[in-house]
Amino acid sequence: MTTPASASRPPRAELHVHIEGTLEPELAFELAARNGVALPYPDPASLRAAYEFEDLQSFLDLYSAAMSVLRTEADFADLTRAYLVRAARAGVRHAEISFDPQAHLVRGVPLEDVVNGIAGVLERSEAEHGITTLLIAAFHRDRDSADALDVLERLLAADAPIVGVGLDNAEVGYPPGLFQAVYARAEEAGLRRTAHAGEEGPAQNIRDALDLLHAERIDHGIAVVDDPELVARVVAEQVPFTVCPVSNVRLRAVPALAEHPLPAMIEAGMLVSINSDDPPYFGAYVDDVDDAVTAAFDLTREQRAALAAASFSGSFLPPDRVAAYLAEVESWRVAGA
Repeated sequence: MTTPASASRPPRAELHVHIEGTLEPELAFELAARNGVALPYPDPASLRAAYEFEDLQSFLDLYSAAMSVLRTEADFADLTRAYLVRAARAGVRHAEISFDPQAHLVRGVPLEDVVNGIAGVLERSEAEHGITTLLIAAFHRDRDSADALDVLERLLAADAPIVGVGLDNAEVGYPPGLFQAVYARAEEAGLRRTAHAGEEGPAQNIRDALDLLHAERIDHGIAVVDDPELVARVVAEQVPFTVCPVSNVRLRAVPALAEHPLPAMIEAGMLVSINSDDPPYFGAYVDDVDDAVTAAFDLTREQRAALAAASFSGSFLPPDRVAAYLAEVESWRVAGA
């Protein structure tokens, strides 16, 4: 199955999306009823109304509470399927989906149920939704790195279908260097490497993610603009940055969309793509993000095509598949010329 891109927006890859963060309030209540979980809200509307965050930590607190409804392999399958249906409508042709194994293990959910629930749906994604997928295991930087290493070893021993590792959650106080052993083991195992850095933390975290973790891609990374020397480096090396503008505004990392550094990153020649992060929580799937940044910065069709092309170029797909997707973006660009 191939889902054609909308004439109004280009086909793209989504490289920065947390599957737990795609949980819509309606599905949360459905799963809560299925599993006998009491949510601290009377209905989906009141839960959605709570999506007003003061900062990253206030978001993480609510995120954790909602995630309590995910208990079984079927729950993770339903969650993944719902995201893919919505992503297909957004024109997503490839998705690199992160999941947080530690968040479920600490609740007593078996690792196998988490992985099998997600991966079982992803293996049918291209046929059923027209979306190729890759799975990334992301570790919580505010937990001990030894725990992350243990979980990684469990994933490797189980031959889990992951393409790479990531690093997420609260950034301040948890520099990348704490996770060198985890990333060294991932690299030894042939896994690809990405990391959240420079979202609420300084540009130095981006440099450390590159130098100490050997990260091949940076998630968020908006603090890079504070360091011209680092900007020059990531432009020269064409390090992919997965930027989430609406998320940055909703979590108050940036005061307003009009003040987001995305235009400066584009102007500098960085390899930057736009992504949703945790779409229901921020009220924007990737097509909504595309619409928002296009309006805010008066992006041309050429610029929008460049952002979409960067999403494929920054992926962990093999070169031949990247080339095929880039041809789709070029077709969209030419169609509107």
